[in-house]
Amino acid sequence: MYGGNHQSSIRNQKSAAFTLVELLVVITIIGILIALLLPAVQAAREAARMLQCQNNLKQISLAALDHEHIHGWLPTGGWGYGWIGDPSCGFGTDQPGGFFYNCLPYMEQEALHDLQLGATRASPAQMQKALQMVQTSLSMLSCPTRRNAIVFPLVILNFGWPVNCAPAPNVQSACWFRQDYAANAGSVYVPWAFGPGSWADAAAWKPGDPSGAHGFYDMSSTNGISAQRSKVKMAEITDGTSYTYLVGEKSLCPDSYFDGSDGGDNNAALGGDDFDLNRWTMIGMFPPGIDTPGLHATGSFGSAHPSGFNMALCDGSVQKMNYSIDPETHYRLGNRKDGLTIDGKKF
Repeated sequence: MYGGNHQSSIRNQKSAAFTLVELLVVITIIGILIALLLPAVQAAREAARMLQCQNNLKQISLAALDHEHIHGWLPTGGWGYGWIGDPSCGFGTDQPGGFFYNCLPYMEQEALHDLQLGATRASPAQMQKALQMVQTSLSMLSCPTRRNAIVFPLVILNFGWPVNCAPAPNVQSACWFRQDYAANAGSVYVPWAFGPGSWADAAAWKPGDPSGAHGFYDMSSTNGISAQRSKVKMAEITDGTSYTYLVGEKSLCPDSYFDGSDGGDNNAALGGDDFDLNRWTMIGMFPPGIDTPGLHATGSFGSAHPSGFNMALCDGSVQKMNYSIDPETHYRLGNRKDGLTIDGKKF
């Protein structure tokens, strides 16, 4: 009654079970496979983010070229970081907003560009509309490798609030959208700052004033495509549109991505500019580079991508540049009119 069939059944049950050693081996193999696959997955995701970033720059460059086609000059740099865009001021030297504000109508963002229309200048209604505008995020101006397209607070508020925007009552409520791209200001560093202190000061400024009166600087030595109150025409890009930077990624410190403590990333994307919306290619002073903790490369082009930084040229093309790009080549690509030859194989 209790023959070998019962013992055989017990032996079969024992042979079908996993031992602890076998289980550990399986877990180890799975861990190894995950470790092998993870870099490939991350690389694929970064490739997709790089492609999206390049597409952003393509759209921005096409918007700038449409602006030039309609108005006769590339988007102006505005009046300085003490101002934001105002739709009642046109697209020339009377426009306080900078490069990206002036691109808005050609990026299918005309409603945002015109948000303040109908409100009396300097009225509470206009100032609140201005605040609403700078607190609107734009995915086209954000690199997905670096950060999401959202409004970020300003932990350090020591640069002065824009003249034509409703003020933030305290640091906690001081926030606006900040972009990851910058226009080419040239190979020669010519700074500008807050801009005029009032509408009256701005009205008193005359084109060609070299004295720096009313908060302005002499822009005659700039050689990029965007500067304070610039109106650069395509005919002035004598080095060729295929050999001159238009707009590209800007270098930032990862420690400051979200709090505005980087001096080149603490002002509104739709304002006038200094380091926030424009960058330079000056050798030694502004080398391009990858975002590095602890390094504030204010004024330089660069990115968070491990393989290089993206730049749009004045012909509308977008190129991925190596961080090891020849410094002289990078320098010349920032200058629209030096007359020097650039070897296309070096970038």
